[in-house]
Amino acid sequence: MNPPGNSKGETGQGSRGWRGLGWGLLPLQRGPSEGAPGPHLHLSLTDAHSLCLNLTVKPQARPGQPWCEVQGSVDRKPFLQYDSDSKKVRALGLLGEKVNATNAWTDLIRTPGEVGQELRMVLPVIRLEKNRTRGLPTLQAKLCCQREAERCTGASWQFSINGQTAVFDTMSMNWTVIDPGARGIQEEWENNQDLAEHFRKLSAGDCSHWLREFLEHWEKVPEPTGN
Repeated sequence: MNPPGNSKGETGQGSRGWRGLGWGLLPLQRGPSEGAPGPHLHLSLTDAHSLCLNLTVKPQARPGQPWCEVQGSVDRKPFLQYDSDSKKVRALGLLGEKVNATNAWTDLIRTPGEVGQELRMVLPVIRLEKNRTRGLPTLQAKLCCQREAERCTGASWQFSINGQTAVFDTMSMNWTVIDPGARGIQEEWENNQDLAEHFRKLSAGDCSHWLREFLEHWEKVPEPTGN
């Protein structure tokens, strides 16, 4: 999100609009133990919460290796995992167990494979600076939305190709290009309005809906009590 007065697509350091979603600008990494849910779970509808889907997409993959991997998390705690080899979404931990029979879960699990395929198709046509790209590009995308006081307060996508990063704030439809070499990412989305609108609805609409529905189930879990 650009500060007031900045034009659409202006390069800058961003603002708390997308920083508040807990995004770092380093390549997306999977930490096996970081943020893992403990034996108890209790989330309040009125507190600030975020839901994110981390996608890693490759145009090609070696035999036996997935071309797309996805991990979903709420407040940085993982609750689902997907890979293109199995084509299945797996619930993780208490977070996943509490919601994997809900209508929102049924709706959500169609998204990783569909979005992964869409990103795989658009990846070869994104123009990148040749001197910044070596070998086949790997796209890392992060869909995030945030809710607080029972309303959506933030929704964004972060795209990074071989370390070249751009952020698309879908609440304001503004771009923040972190690396000059990532302008091709912004240009592709601006030239494809149907794609931009689809991704806006996913983050500002669907993601917020999933988070709201999941929080209603997670809120019912009693808080841990002392022995």
